[in-house]
Amino acid sequence: MFAIALKQQQYKTYILSDQEAQSLLEVVPERGGIITSWRIQGQEILYLDAERFTKPDLSVRGGIPILFPICGNLPDNTYTYKDQQYTLKQHGFARDLPWEVTDQGTQGKVSLTLVLNSNDSSRAVYPFDFQLTFTYQLKGNTLEIQQRYTNHSTEPMPFSTGLHPYFWTPNKTQLQFKIPASHYLDQRTHTTHSFTNSFDLSSDEIDVAFRPLSSHLTTVTDSGRRCQLVLSYDNTYSTLVFWTVKGKDFYCLEPWSAPRNALNTGENLTHLQPGASLETVVRMTVNFL
Repeated sequence: MFAIALKQQQYKTYILSDQEAQSLLEVVPERGGIITSWRIQGQEILYLDAERFTKPDLSVRGGIPILFPICGNLPDNTYTYKDQQYTLKQHGFARDLPWEVTDQGTQGKVSLTLVLNSNDSSRAVYPFDFQLTFTYQLKGNTLEIQQRYTNHSTEPMPFSTGLHPYFWTPNKTQLQFKIPASHYLDQRTHTTHSFTNSFDLSSDEIDVAFRPLSSHLTTVTDSGRRCQLVLSYDNTYSTLVFWTVKGKDFYCLEPWSAPRNALNTGENLTHLQPGASLETVVRMTVNFL
C-alpha cells in the first residue's frame, strides 16, 4: 500500500510511504524542496544536521539538497554574462527557495511533484526565466528523482545541476567504493590523483571530483550497516563528487552535470534553447546484505 501523509512542525512535511517495503520518505517543499529523511525497515539512510535545519539563514547540511544553476562555488562567487557581473553563492539558490507541490500519486508507487519557477530574487542573480519540476518517486527500496528543466527565456539558458545527498554511516572505515573513474581532482589542492577505490579517511576533509566517468553506476557497500547503496544517473551527469568531513557521520556522493566554475569556463555547461526542456533522472537503491 502506498500513501502520503502530512505533518506540520517548523515546516510542512510530506511523508511518502511504501508500507509493504517499510520505506518512508520525508520531503519539505518550502525548505528548498529537500528530502530530509529516507527510512527503510526502520533504518535511516540519510544524515541530517537537525539543529542547522531549523535555521533558515543557514544552508541545510543533510538530506538531499538540489543544486541549481551551479554546482560547487565560483571564484569570489561571481560570473559574467553579457559583460555584466553577477553574484551567485555556492551551489546556487534552488536549495534555499520554497517549492510548490503540484501533484501527488499513490497508484503502483508513491510520488510527489514539486515546481520552482523563476522570480525576482532569482532573476537578480541569474537573469533567466525557468521552471524546474522534480518528481520524487518511491517504490520498495528505490528512490527515483525525475527532473525537468525548462527555459522560458528568449535566449539560451546556461546552467549546471546536481544533487548533494548526505548518506549516514556510523563508521566510514567500513565503506567500500566502486566508482567508475580512474582519477579524481582534489578540489582543495587542485591536484589530480589516481583512484584505487579507497580514501585516506584520516584527513580532516575530503573533497574530490571524479571525471570522466566510464559508466553511470556507482556502489558503496557499508559492511558495518550490512547494506549497499546503488547510485545510478543518466548521461547528463559528467562529474561525481565525493565529500566528507572528519568526525561527522556522513559521506556525500554528488552527481553533477558540470564541474565547479562551469558558468565561467563553459566546461560541460548545459545551454538550453528558448522554450526547450531537459529531462534527467537519478536513482538510489539500498540493498540489505
